[in-house]
Amino acid sequence: MSSPPSLREDAIRTLTEWSPPADAHRGPDGHGQEKLRQDYLAHLRSHDDGMWKACAGGHITASALVIDPSAGRVLLTLHRKLRMWLQMGGHCEPEDATLEGAALREAREESGIESLTLLPGGPVRLDRHLTPCAWHLDVQYAALAPEGALETVSEESLELRWYGYQDVPTVADESVVRLTEQARALVGDGRATG
Repeated sequence: MSSPPSLREDAIRTLTEWSPPADAHRGPDGHGQEKLRQDYLAHLRSHDDGMWKACAGGHITASALVIDPSAGRVLLTLHRKLRMWLQMGGHCEPEDATLEGAALREAREESGIESLTLLPGGPVRLDRHLTPCAWHLDVQYAALAPEGALETVSEESLELRWYGYQDVPTVADESVVRLTEQARALVGDGRATG
């Protein structure tokens, strides 16, 4: 009997199998999604500890944008340390079996919404950004909230707030705007009418 794959092996498999979206936007470093995918894979292949916060050269993180398509809105957190409106997410933990599981755990912990489910089909986008601890090589998912879901602020947030799709650019940086646009394109306009 073979042992289950490690989180690092799961991340390599996920990134190898993932097809990046058509890339109308490039990140602040000028890199598109395919280039980031290749960079993430190279990082994991050259760093046995590339999944963990202890990896000073950077590490894979997992996040999820909580989206309520029926109301045309997303839930953002005002991050306690960074003082920015962001999607839910953070460092992988030893108990995480998969990258997808890490993203869903982070979304549930930080939103207080236990009934979240990830949008099928794997990651939505990748985003590499420098944080106080190191480079974060973020693998971004979308988590679907049930209609009328009630959020609860966690210790990692100063505040949680729902924003209509059109309001995200007024409060968040370009990475969150791009993630919102891509997630919205995947779920369609499911807003209730009437």
